[in-house]
Amino acid sequence: MEFDFRAVTAGFVLDGDFVSAERYGTGHINDTFKMYTTRQTYILQRINTAIFKEPEKLMDNFVRVCSHIEGKIAAEKQSNPACRRRFLQVVRSKSGEPFFRDADGGFWRCYVYVDGARTYDVLETPQQAYAAAAAFGNFQLDLADMPGRLNETIADFHHTPKRLAALEAALKADVKGRAAEVAPELDYIFKNREEYSILIDGMERGELFERTTHNDTKLNNVLIDDETGEGVCVIDLDTVMPGLPHYDFGDMVRTGTSPAPEDELDLSKVGMRFEMFEALLRGFLSGAGKFLNPREKELLPFSGKLITLEIGIRFLTDYLAGDVYFKIHREKHNLDRCRTQIKLAQSIEAQLPEMQKLTASL
Repeated sequence: MEFDFRAVTAGFVLDGDFVSAERYGTGHINDTFKMYTTRQTYILQRINTAIFKEPEKLMDNFVRVCSHIEGKIAAEKQSNPACRRRFLQVVRSKSGEPFFRDADGGFWRCYVYVDGARTYDVLETPQQAYAAAAAFGNFQLDLADMPGRLNETIADFHHTPKRLAALEAALKADVKGRAAEVAPELDYIFKNREEYSILIDGMERGELFERTTHNDTKLNNVLIDDETGEGVCVIDLDTVMPGLPHYDFGDMVRTGTSPAPEDELDLSKVGMRFEMFEALLRGFLSGAGKFLNPREKELLPFSGKLITLEIGIRFLTDYLAGDVYFKIHREKHNLDRCRTQIKLAQSIEAQLPEMQKLTASL
C-alpha cells in the first residue's frame, strides 16, 4: 500500500522538512516507517484501526505513560540528555493532538527516533536477555505509582480462557476447511486447558494484583544500547494497559529463551535455554521484584508456559479463521507459528521444576 508521506508529515509539528521514509521493523499489526527530515529522524506509524478500534484511547494511554516516566526522571533530578531515551518523545499534530488523521481517515502517530540503540528479534546472549528484562521490570516499576487506570485498548487481551473459547468457535466454524490438519496441535492445547485459568483465578482470589503492564513484551520491543548493552527504552506501547506482571514476564520467556524465531520451520531448533530464562528472571526481578508479592513471584515460571501456549492458541485461531489478524508472509504461516509455540511450551514444561527451584532460591 502506498502512502502520501508529504501529506501525512505536513500534519505534524516536525523539526525540519520531510526528506524520505522507509519501512521499518518486523511488527505484525501496524505500518511502521523510519522517517527523515532535514534535521531529525522519526518513527512514523499508521495504526491498524481494524485491531485498535479506539485509537484515541490508545494514544491517551501512550501519552500518559510517557509523561509519567518523564516526570519520574525529573523527580529523580536526572538532567542528563541520555535520560530522554528512557521514554518515547511523542510529536504533536498541528492541531495539538498526539496523532493525525489523513484525508483517507488513516490514523497516524509520530515520535522521535532513539539513536544508538537497536532491537533484537532473537537475543544472542544472557547479558542481552538480562538487559531487556530489566528494562521491562523497571518499566513496570516506573508505572507502579501512576494515578488512575489506563484504557483497555484490546479487551481481555491476555484472558487465556477466552482465547481458548475463540479457538473453539473458529474450530466449529472452520471457514477454510483447515480443522482436519491441526489435530495434533489441538490435542496438546486441549490437554492443558485446566491450567488456562490459574492467573485469572488467582487475581479473583486476591493473590495476584492488577498492575500497569506492557502486555506484548516481545524482546524486540526493548531498545538495547549499542555501546553499553543496557536496555534503553521500552517501545510499542499500543497494548500498555491494566494487566498482570505475568503477562509481561511470560511473553519474555516465550520470545527470549528459544534460539529460533517464532515462525521457525525446523522445530528441532526450538527449545527453552535455561541460562536465558535465568537471565530474564534476574533482570525482571531487579525492577519488578520491588513490588511483587511472594505468590506473584512463585507463578513467574508457569507464566512462560501459559503465555507461550496462549499465543499459540491465537495463531491457530487466526489460521482456522483465514489469517485475518496477524500479517502472514507465506502459506500456513500462522500454523507454523502455532507449532513453534507448542514445541517451546513443551520444552518449558519439561524444565518447569528447575525453573521453580531457581525462582524460590531468589
